[in-house]
Amino acid sequence: PADEPLGRAVVRQLRRAQIRSLPAPTTPVVVVGNLVVGGAGKTPLAIAIARGLRAHGHQVGLLCSGYRGARQEARLVLPSADAGEHGDEAVLLARAGCGPVAAGRHRGQAFAMLLREHPELTVVVSDDGLQHVHLPRTIELAVFDRRGAGNGRLLPAGPLRESLSALAGMDAIVLNGQAVCPVPHPRVFGFHMVAERFVPLAAHHDPIAAADFASFAAQASVAALAGIGEPERFFEMLRGLGIRAQALPLPDHAPIARTRLDSLQADLVLMTTKDAVKCAGFADPRCWALEVSAEPDPQLISWLAEVLVGHTSA
Repeated sequence: PADEPLGRAVVRQLRRAQIRSLPAPTTPVVVVGNLVVGGAGKTPLAIAIARGLRAHGHQVGLLCSGYRGARQEARLVLPSADAGEHGDEAVLLARAGCGPVAAGRHRGQAFAMLLREHPELTVVVSDDGLQHVHLPRTIELAVFDRRGAGNGRLLPAGPLRESLSALAGMDAIVLNGQAVCPVPHPRVFGFHMVAERFVPLAAHHDPIAAADFASFAAQASVAALAGIGEPERFFEMLRGLGIRAQALPLPDHAPIARTRLDSLQADLVLMTTKDAVKCAGFADPRCWALEVSAEPDPQLISWLAEVLVGHTSA
């Protein structure tokens, strides 16, 4: 952008050049990222891509930063891991059951650890990391939701981590729901979110199909928490299911304290799975998590599998 300070523009260009100069990874890496600060549905899309590639015969590993986790060094993350220690997205990826997960602030080191511990992997899917200069990559996917590119300006004047011109070098753009592509691009795919079921955090009840939960909650007072990039997406999904709830938006990745739950005057407390992993150890019987899945265009998975044929023996 014309209004970007020259020094900052040079730094961004050098960082992108440094990424391009990285040697090709011995095991291909698919980076699912975005140019805009905040979530755009990257984590569920990364999980869906991992599952889709597994269906094509790949051994898939997953990579993330472990953002907001107390630990920052490269480490493997198990499904039983604590979100406060490892980060909510890392634990969510591990519990998805798509393959081994490594997290670390230095993604290059986490990637190396993942391959060292799991040499059988034929592809690694990275949840975010487009701007990480130490992560080699084979395919770059830029995800946008309905917020698009905002005002089109770079941080701190706008929401962009890097200029929209960087999209020209991305392999594909993937649009969440009704999002509109912010720039022309030769390869654009889509995905949408599907509400699957509500799962009790205290295991006192069987899961309930998302479509049936409104009748279950009909006579109850309901509060809904969402600490994701765009909390309104979660609240809209609840309304679409016929669930009336007091909406309590939280900052993305915000911690949830036991006192916060205890203070809620509601018969039922609904939250995203990303929030649920942060309070599973002290959640009470009122708490339910809505499990959702991303459903990408079949052409996205087919295209990825085709591109990867030339990079792996899977």
